[in-house]
Amino acid sequence: MTTLRQNKVARLVQKELASFFQIESRNYFQGKMITVTQVRVSPDLSLAKVYLSIFPLDKNEDFMPTVNQHKKIIRNALSQKIRYQLRIMPELAFFHDDSIDYADRIDKLLKS
Repeated sequence: MTTLRQNKVARLVQKELASFFQIESRNYFQGKMITVTQVRVSPDLSLAKVYLSIFPLDKNEDFMPTVNQHKKIIRNALSQKIRYQLRIMPELAFFHDDSIDYADRIDKLLKS
């Protein structure tokens, strides 16, 4: 069960990461459209699990290592933006969110 503080921190991290990916996707991620679909924060606020959806869908398998390679840069940029709202910046763990792929697969099955 998540607390109100966890939800607030998760929304803040999601909003700022979405802004970062929108601005910096051209520089670090070859112009791919990255959407932060969900952020889950641990109860002690030390870990944030970030779920990303990537478009175009054809090259997802090589994208997550690129994100993990730039994890320090992302965390540093995020900490600069939210430094006055949080005392300690949570560690970031990135995961691929395949819910769009799943919904697309169900649509195809229902149409056939």
